[in-house]
Amino acid sequence: MNFQITRQNLHEGLSAVSASIPSRTTLPVLSNILFHADEKGVQMSGTDLDVAVRLHVAADIETSGTLTAPGKKLQEIVRELPDEPVKVQTRGDQIELRCGRSHFKLNGLPADDFPALPAVSFEGGWQTSGAELISLVRHTSFAVSTEETRPVLNGVLWELRDGEMRMVATNGHRLARMRIPTGPSVESTTQLIVPPAALQQVQRLFSGDDTIQVARGGNHLGFRSEGTEVYTRLIEGTYPNYEQVIPKDNDRIAIVDRRPLESAIKRVAAVASDQTHRIRLELSENRMVFNVLTPDLGEAHDELEVAYEGEDLTIGFNANYLLEVLRYMETDEVRMSFKAPERAAIIEPVRENEEGPSDYLCLVMPLRLVD
Repeated sequence: MNFQITRQNLHEGLSAVSASIPSRTTLPVLSNILFHADEKGVQMSGTDLDVAVRLHVAADIETSGTLTAPGKKLQEIVRELPDEPVKVQTRGDQIELRCGRSHFKLNGLPADDFPALPAVSFEGGWQTSGAELISLVRHTSFAVSTEETRPVLNGVLWELRDGEMRMVATNGHRLARMRIPTGPSVESTTQLIVPPAALQQVQRLFSGDDTIQVARGGNHLGFRSEGTEVYTRLIEGTYPNYEQVIPKDNDRIAIVDRRPLESAIKRVAAVASDQTHRIRLELSENRMVFNVLTPDLGEAHDELEVAYEGEDLTIGFNANYLLEVLRYMETDEVRMSFKAPERAAIIEPVRENEEGPSDYLCLVMPLRLVD
């Protein structure tokens, strides 16, 4: 293998692929990037066996070939190279880089040792815009569970229905759901449970201007756009019926300015228990009151003016869950709806002129208050 490539192209390729390399592994080849040079350019691939990334990069190829080389080390070296063309060639299982007066040799491993990337055909897949897919991922994936007791909750549910796409994530204490209308490219109803690590790669590697091809092959899912490919193993199982837990009859409604609400929660949460992060929220006409009492630390009280309709209500929440949800509300005001102290609350953005996410809501389960 022998080729010449711009330092910028090499650095961008290494940066994109290196993020898929595991930080620790018992298989040395997984710490490497697979280089494949042919007349079309250079392919760089990396994988942790669950998520794989492949990037096509333009280069002047003199001799085709394949080899794996240490990904993180190459990235460190190329990051600091001068902005000049880089000459890359292999001798046996060793890769050489020459750039200006710099010269490096790194030991690689045979390409045959590298795991094969999933076989996914994009012929029978579908298309989506990068902006829509990235928006779905961003607004939902934060809510996935990190506990291993229910593996299906460790993934994001991606539903493709006639005319719309949905993503849903929950850990049993909070839930995020977003729906976006789509064109006719989605012909049949499909449910996929996608690991958030793969969706993070999609969010990082694709832009809002991209048209992304998506296809399923067996238990793998592939994303592709203009020389960038992401593959992931899907999570097997049946996702719980999330519609059952979303309240339809919450009739106590508060319209609140988001930034003052975030600030007030952060202030009182500083005095909340490190274990429960519990805060007490009291609603009455035009007022939202926050109280925290932590015996070994102290107490906190704060108030906000809000537009509130309904009977007085006292309810407890984990402050961290409220703050996390509010971080993804991109409007000046939010609509909070309640039913009773033991029932889930719904938080939604309040939009002017229908700007922002098409249909977005978050659910937060309450905490029992101890008098």
